[in-house]
Amino acid sequence: MARMEADMPWFRELSAEDRSWVGLIVQAGIRGFVDWYTQGGDRPSENTALASSVFGAAPRALAGVITLQQTVDLVRLSIEVVESDVDTLVHPDDAPDVHGAVLRYAREVAFATAEVYARAAEVRGAWDARLEALVVDAVLRSEADEALLSRASALGWAARGDVVVVLGSVPARRTETDVFDEVRRTARAAGMDALCAVQGERLVVLLGGVTDSRTAAQAVVDRFGDGPVVVGPVAEDLTRAHVSARAALSAHRSATGWPEAPRPVRSAELLPERALAGDGHARRHLVDEIYLPLVQARGTLIETLAAYFHHGSSLEATSRALFVHPNTVRYRLRQVGDLTGYAPTDARDRFTLEIALVLGRQSGRGDDARS
Repeated sequence: MARMEADMPWFRELSAEDRSWVGLIVQAGIRGFVDWYTQGGDRPSENTALASSVFGAAPRALAGVITLQQTVDLVRLSIEVVESDVDTLVHPDDAPDVHGAVLRYAREVAFATAEVYARAAEVRGAWDARLEALVVDAVLRSEADEALLSRASALGWAARGDVVVVLGSVPARRTETDVFDEVRRTARAAGMDALCAVQGERLVVLLGGVTDSRTAAQAVVDRFGDGPVVVGPVAEDLTRAHVSARAALSAHRSATGWPEAPRPVRSAELLPERALAGDGHARRHLVDEIYLPLVQARGTLIETLAAYFHHGSSLEATSRALFVHPNTVRYRLRQVGDLTGYAPTDARDRFTLEIALVLGRQSGRGDDARS
């Protein structure tokens, strides 16, 4: 104990209770050696029994206070002290045999030490996996509460910056542990936090510290299996991540409707497919963010857009139907793009605008503005 006080700075920093537990471990180890040597000393008992006899004197929580390296230093110092005192404690004729026995016993103690920390790591890993699954499930179920952030913090979540949810299929022939480790490592390299869970055939990844949703998803897209990978909108923090999760879930269910979608694809890019699949949030977004702004801006925009669609996206046919010059049609269509972010001359944007136009008409909203 005096040597530990003098040679191990970390030992001096322990609480009195933890130092007493360490002392009990050392005593148990020496007592175990004496008992084993008295019984013949051919070979110590199995590692499990040895671990129980030596390390069972202290609570399991001590493994979280003292690191593996510190335990190795403790074992090494204890062996040095015992070996230095052997010659003064036993007859010279017995000293060589006792020295050899100490070395054999020390080897087994080393194996027992590794087993204790390996078991602790397995238990902690299993607990972390369950906790991580709970956090991700709470986000997907929109059940964020005060415990959510504390649980995420226990998993190393730094709670910094915005959050997005990324969904895709689980890669084939990979264990969950391997996949999660790769995702976390990749996210860390990109300066982000990551929490992962597998739900059926679906891999769910929460990314924190995000600046752009597509860029964030692009960093981890290769860790998913085949098929579409979708990313929800950016949320302010983990407690609001359910908004991103809801959009990502809807988009992932609807992604088969757009086989040519980029990988990853933002949930907002799948608004038409989501609306057709019955997503009320997507339907309201198309009406509120696309249809109504066009109606409220000026009547000629929605009229021109409807005529453009009706005449097969032909500028000349549209201009004839509206009795205006084709350049006027081009100008109005350009205004539509500036106002909504969707260009009527782009095939994919045109599809989104058509769905928004149909849904807007069905909603009956904006009729007063048109009249």
